[in-house]
Order: sequence, then structure tokens, then C-alpha cells
Amino acid sequence: MLKVTPDPPHTDSCPNPTAHIMATSHKPSTMFTINPQIDTETLLAHACESLASASVMANDLAGFLQGTHRNTLLGIAQVIMLGELAVNRVLDRLDPPESA
Repeated sequence: MLKVTPDPPHTDSCPNPTAHIMATSHKPSTMFTINPQIDTETLLAHACESLASASVMANDLAGFLQGTHRNTLLGIAQVIMLGELAVNRVLDRLDPPESA
């Protein structure tokens, strides 16, 4: 049986109820880890590919939606695209493209 405990009542002595959560140290899970020997350029290349895939998936899914849900997903796709552009810029700085 699942036991649900109610949230503690909010008091004026604690204006930020999430302060205790933010102050608690977080130990990340080691279930999925990245090999520490992988170089930065390879990590960035994989991040760029993942962001490109996420962008395609979000844009494809947006085609099935209408109204505010479509607008929200297109906004998420734009944020993904901006992340991809930033990663690409870093990759260009690590290995500048040859000038024509």
C-alpha cells in the first residue's frame, strides 16, 4: 500500500519552501556514465548529433499538433536548435573549417 504524506504547512518562517531541497547535496546516479577518457571534440560531436535528432523529432511531432500544444513544441524545437548551434560553434573553434 502506498502511503502518501501531505506537504507540511507553509509558514512565514520559511519563505522559500524549496530552500531545504536546494541545500541538500545531490549524488548523481552512476547508472549511465560517460567514459572519462573520451575527448571533448568527440563528446561535442555526439551532443550535436543528439540535439539534431531531437530537433527533427520535435518538429515532426509538431506537425501532428494544433494550437498552443504545437506552439509549445515548436518553441522547444527552437531551444534545441539553439543548443545545437552553440555546440557547433564550439566544434568550429576546436577545429576551424578550412577557408575556401
